Amino acid sequence: MGAGLGVIFLILLASQLLLPRLAENRLRGRLEKNGVVERVDVHAFPALKLLGGKADRTTIRMRDGQAGPGRFADLIAGTADTGRLDATVDGARILSLRLKRLQLRKRGRDLEGTATVTDADLRAALPQGFDVHPVASGEGVLVFQGTATILGRSFTGEAVVAARNGKVLLAPNVPFGGFLSLTIFQDPRIEVLDVGARQRPDGFTITARARLRE
Repeated sequence: MGAGLGVIFLILLASQLLLPRLAENRLRGRLEKNGVVERVDVHAFPALKLLGGKADRTTIRMRDGQAGPGRFADLIAGTADTGRLDATVDGARILSLRLKRLQLRKRGRDLEGTATVTDADLRAALPQGFDVHPVASGEGVLVFQGTATILGRSFTGEAVVAARNGKVLLAPNVPFGGFLSLTIFQDPRIEVLDVGARQRPDGFTITARARLRE
């Protein structure tokens, strides 16, 4: 019986040492399809839960990344099996917009994310003659003011980015502008709770809170 217990102990010890490394390698392989990975740490106790895809804590550090909105949603939804996540990406490109210092923090099913956009990167992502910048943030909405120069004439207006019913919508900041709203992010696995922004000397930092759906 003592020998049997010894074998069980050795199996548990080996799994605690080996399974996290295997999980880290699998996760690194998936992330490398989207950018340059610098660090991946996966922790679970007992480590055998990793065989079911579960983890207690995951830490990710990437130097660069690129993903479309659909792939970005897949990556977020893929964090459902880790109880605690801390991820940082130095720079990433989503469509034509360059983002810097992306940070994603997950506790349970709750998500908090931030990303910095410089004025120069925003101008580079817009058509020539367009200029956009945030002018207000609060109560789960973000107000942008934009100027467009077309055929020598300038036009100025405001648009609201807001979290509504788990989606992120863009609409003109005018009465009844909601009737002209455009959905810019929607995924059945993710409920966006609010969005906002903080001004910086060289641009602004976007903030968002979300929750993974059951």
